[in-house]
Amino acid sequence: MEEICRDRTTLSLAEANREIDQLLKHGVRISFPDTEHGGQRVEVVAIVDWDVPENNDFLMASQFWVAGELYQRRPDLVGFVNGLPLVLIELKKPGVNVREGFDKNLRDYKETIPQLFHSNALLLVSNGVQSKIGSLTAAWEHFGDWKKATSEDDVAAISLETLLRGTCGKEQLLDLVENFTRFSNTKGGVSKLLARNHQFLGVIRAVEALRASKDGRIGVFWHTQGSGKSYSMVFFAEKVFLKLTGNWTFVVVTDRTELDRQICETFSNCGAVTDGHCRAVSASHLRDLLRADHRYVFTLIHKFRTDQGTLHPVLSERHDIIVLTDEAHRSQYDTLAMNMRTALPNAKFVAFTGTPLIAGEERTREVFGDYVSVYNFRQSVEDGATVPLFYENRTPELQITKPDLNEEIYQTIEDAALDDDQEDKLRQVLGQRYHLITRDDRLDAVAKDIVHHFLNRGHQGKAMVVSIDKITTLRMHEKVRAEWESEKRRILQKINVAGGTPPDLDALNACLTILQATDMAVVVSQGQNEISEMKAKGLDIAPHRERMVKEDLEAKFKNPQDPLSLVFVCAMWLTGFDAPSCSTLYLDKPMRGHTLMQTIARANRVHGDKVNGLIVDFANVFQELEKALAIYGAGTGSGAIPVKDKQELVEALRIALDQLTEFCRKQNVDLTAIASATNQHFIHAVNQLARTDEIMDSFLGQANDVARLYKAVMPDPVIPHFAPKAQVVAELAKALRATRDPVNITDVLAKISSVLDGAIIAEPHIAPGAAAKTIDLSSIDFDALEQKFARSNARNIETQRLRALIERKLDNLIRLNASRYDFLDRFQKMIEAYNSGALSIEEFFTELVTLTKDLSSEEQRHLREAITEEELAVFDILTRPGPDLTTAESDAIKKICRDLLAKLKTELLVLAWRTKRTTRAAVKVEIEKMLDAGLPEKFTADLYEQKCGVLFQHVLEKYPDVGTSIYAAAG
Repeated sequence: MEEICRDRTTLSLAEANREIDQLLKHGVRISFPDTEHGGQRVEVVAIVDWDVPENNDFLMASQFWVAGELYQRRPDLVGFVNGLPLVLIELKKPGVNVREGFDKNLRDYKETIPQLFHSNALLLVSNGVQSKIGSLTAAWEHFGDWKKATSEDDVAAISLETLLRGTCGKEQLLDLVENFTRFSNTKGGVSKLLARNHQFLGVIRAVEALRASKDGRIGVFWHTQGSGKSYSMVFFAEKVFLKLTGNWTFVVVTDRTELDRQICETFSNCGAVTDGHCRAVSASHLRDLLRADHRYVFTLIHKFRTDQGTLHPVLSERHDIIVLTDEAHRSQYDTLAMNMRTALPNAKFVAFTGTPLIAGEERTREVFGDYVSVYNFRQSVEDGATVPLFYENRTPELQITKPDLNEEIYQTIEDAALDDDQEDKLRQVLGQRYHLITRDDRLDAVAKDIVHHFLNRGHQGKAMVVSIDKITTLRMHEKVRAEWESEKRRILQKINVAGGTPPDLDALNACLTILQATDMAVVVSQGQNEISEMKAKGLDIAPHRERMVKEDLEAKFKNPQDPLSLVFVCAMWLTGFDAPSCSTLYLDKPMRGHTLMQTIARANRVHGDKVNGLIVDFANVFQELEKALAIYGAGTGSGAIPVKDKQELVEALRIALDQLTEFCRKQNVDLTAIASATNQHFIHAVNQLARTDEIMDSFLGQANDVARLYKAVMPDPVIPHFAPKAQVVAELAKALRATRDPVNITDVLAKISSVLDGAIIAEPHIAPGAAAKTIDLSSIDFDALEQKFARSNARNIETQRLRALIERKLDNLIRLNASRYDFLDRFQKMIEAYNSGALSIEEFFTELVTLTKDLSSEEQRHLREAITEEELAVFDILTRPGPDLTTAESDAIKKICRDLLAKLKTELLVLAWRTKRTTRAAVKVEIEKMLDAGLPEKFTADLYEQKCGVLFQHVLEKYPDVGTSIYAAAG
């Protein structure tokens, strides 16, 4: 118990959680005297029985109070296993956006009661309609649905019941904690990984298939690109190690150097691989690794090569070798694959692929077996594991509209990524067609379009430009760079135009910022004599190669904050590369089959407010995309295309605006009228939409959808058609959010109307970013406030602003004195009554004013009691609840408050007092001694014990270190 409960406040939450996780999974090492043999004996004590769930103690606690160093919080549900809080569930009402459980509650808990998360395994949030699950370190966009409770064959259902059955059943919970949580070390720190629904169910099926396999074929694990396939490989391998008897060795095989490196890094970052020498660097090294006893071996399929006419030697006849092949396509069942099976005749084989087995690849089933788990593109998008991809054809007019490239040409292009000799072959085979694709006037048109498109996108994510070969990649970079500088000069000229400022100055400045801040780079493979060859073409590759060698361009591009936002590639980074902030792919390379599908998936990762990925096609590849997905395999998919025409996104924006327009019409708000006469209709609109929380939340939710779609559609010729109404929606949303936050209301509304002057807020206007001032409720002229409300045409706005003021003041008052929670309960009941229609707007405002007066009185109570706010908090702890007291007894207790605080602050609250057991004990003893000597005899023994405990907890929370307290900060 001492090791489990050890103080970990000096660690980050993730690091503390990882320590407990290791103790949970591997037990606690206990050393004790060996009376039989002498010396010390070490045993490992298991905290959880992972194999027999019934041997553990499960408890779900509702409204469980947790005391942190400074605050107390009461999560909705906490699930305990053997006394450790592994599950935290935050519940919201059906009308409340489920994200509030994350933004307002979970974030707050992590700051105020961090110790609750030291052993946490799952975080769940639900409003009854939507339910999400995530890990301790997951951002909101990585909280996912859990639609299938027990099997991939279940009918998908978004419900709290499905989530709870699938994750909090005894067997499922222990399986998730033991086998489906990992910690990943990255440059950004430690992150906790929790399997998604499809990974959990898929890996379980794969392990079952391994148990049942008689011929070494485990199956094909098809989970679409971007859905966490590499992590599924980790979960599968590690679960086999833990749960299946055997001295297992996993051989992880890929056919691309980038994939090999990426997968090895994934296993290493997750802590699965600790041997840094298990990645084969040559065929002979591979043979050495396979003959030795390694837990993991990583290799390219090409390392199984032999001299022509010779058979590959048998390297191991072990039956406990499992071969994991990534991207199970042609290279995994040709001659090299035959060699691999000759080398490992008794191994078992499972294929992990992000793309379906398309036409011509049916042999993969013969080698690996049928699909063991399927998670296709459509399911991935519906679950939010990836974002949808949209397609926009911008093929230059001088290009062939429907190029009739034959199979030989496509095959050559596909193979051309391997080396320079094949790039030469490409140019020879394509002949005139190659010159058509790479001619100067065409590349000029593409470069100009890329610059225009990149600068006018709504979501400014990162982008990749994919060209046909290395030479064209460099040429495209030069042409885009030249057009970029030309655009920069044009923008500067417009900004500096004589005769005043242009009307679109803000937009021009925003564009100039992008032009000045964006970094771009070329990323291509090395080749012999490349400097002289490129120089003969009028290109200088040396500075590009210098950047590729001296800078970590991959890390820069993956970092959303780094200015490297536009990269030019032809083969590198198209597989085995994951940059979630990449949202746009400019495709100017004829591609087909799984190579095309892997390439377009570079843009489908989930990231921040990214709505979708966009494929901008300059090479007219859509016909090949349709062909690639014509065959999914029997009974495994619908054949749906994984990208949609961008017009569908435009139509989605149109529908969203129409729905919001109709919603506003029902609230007596005319968006069209506001767009044409903002000053005349805007205040009325804000007032109408602020009537109830339900109306406001519904509008804000729909407005957020409109804003995201509007950004996603940009740039597009239809934008001017949508702009007026979309911008009105955005301004209304700003104004409504501002009514909930009086600090920023002036900045938001000043540009809209001078009518909203913040007059009812008893504080001066505050500039954006400035510190908030303390609000003196007693300075409000309540008569003037009520008269203003009576004659106001914006009563809902006035009410919302007063409500926001009360919320802020309540937070501060309760922070200083927990006995004021009654005011919060009263406030929440008023809001519920108003939202349900039990109170009119006039009645609600009257009750808010009454509460404001009461809060003002409460704020001054310490003056009436002739004690400080700090002493009042102690006084309330001792007297609420308590026996009836005479004036003399109350005065005696006030003296205890003064003397106790003075004694503690001058003698006992020393440096880091909370971290030392002896100093904490001394504080507790002093509290007990002074209360025992000073409390009136009316206090029973039980009441005395209770007051000692609550008061000690109060001191523990409010006085973190010597000379510091929340009261000093408040003063």
